[in-house]
Amino acid sequence: MMKCLFFLCFCLFPILVFSSTFTSQNPINLPSESPVPKPVLDTNGKKLNPNSSYRIISTFWGALGGDVYLGKSPNSDAPCPDGVFRYNSDVGPNGTPVRFIPLSTNIFEDQLLNIQFNIPTVKLCVSYTIWKVGNLNAHLRTMLLETGGTIGQADSSYFKIVKSSKLGYNLLYCPISRHFLCPFCRDDNFCAEVGVVIQNGKRRLALGQQNPLDVLFQEV
Repeated sequence: MMKCLFFLCFCLFPILVFSSTFTSQNPINLPSESPVPKPVLDTNGKKLNPNSSYRIISTFWGALGGDVYLGKSPNSDAPCPDGVFRYNSDVGPNGTPVRFIPLSTNIFEDQLLNIQFNIPTVKLCVSYTIWKVGNLNAHLRTMLLETGGTIGQADSSYFKIVKSSKLGYNLLYCPISRHFLCPFCRDDNFCAEVGVVIQNGKRRLALGQQNPLDVLFQEV
């Protein structure tokens, strides 16, 4: 009996040693879980709703504040207002309401979506409510945000909302294809931050600025 037990232990010992060695030197890498997408929240802490309207407001007050609004671009021959601007102060008119149209059913951080000014308009001007990025402006040395985009198409009308490193959120322009000209887009994610430039005395939303625009979303 003792001989049998000794023989059994002698046979199992190499297996245990090999198993321990294999486990320590060859750890099994289990697949990591995908991060759970975070919903974008409005000023009341509620999730943004694709069916609701919001004003894009600043995280600052006074001269540093100002809502985003739809206005006429200088020297534009468009039949409808086609510029995305920001008021020079939070004292004065409210911004133009927008709605966010995600590719999925919900509005999450760092996911593609379209942005549309949600206002009554004539049929001719419907496309002039949808945000896009225009061509390079040689004078201002940037690409201006304008309207005339499309919804759900592979063009220059895609944006993302990401958490700001300071307060609130930032807007990113993210072409759905690298075939689109975007000299301000980063190589790692092919997105560009949305900031502000001064055009004819007005604040105009544009790409590639050193200080991205920090915003909040106020439900209308």
